[in-house]
Amino acid sequence: MTDVLIKRLDPSVPLPSYAKAGDAGADLATRIDFTIKPGERILVPTGISIALATGYVALVHPRSGLAIKHGISMVNTPGTVDAGYRGELQVILINHDLTQSVSFKKGDRIAQLVIQKVERANFVEVENLPGSERSDDGFGSTGK
Repeated sequence: MTDVLIKRLDPSVPLPSYAKAGDAGADLATRIDFTIKPGERILVPTGISIALATGYVALVHPRSGLAIKHGISMVNTPGTVDAGYRGELQVILINHDLTQSVSFKKGDRIAQLVIQKVERANFVEVENLPGSERSDDGFGSTGK
């Protein structure tokens, strides 16, 4: 387990928390009330900022319950929070429902935060890549 330093920018917003033992994602809440109309995107502040150790990343994932019940997801999923970022965590939500608006109240859970170790790559340019079974087959190629 790694420590994540967290600063509450709004003292009334709950800190991220894991709902159940073994959960990978900690729930993130909104610090504002808002309504998102069908097809609309909105940038939602969480009221927290974090400091990760070098070698870690925070990935912001959508909540499956919001997706199935209301058609709410994230535009850029997962959102990437680099170790050096110190600003407020914000979530870009989208309403995929064609007819219904969805309202949220301050403190409602809107996303999940997953903390992971990151492997940095050394990119080495070569003339030719080694062969593989898949080769250069694209999307859907493994389902032949």
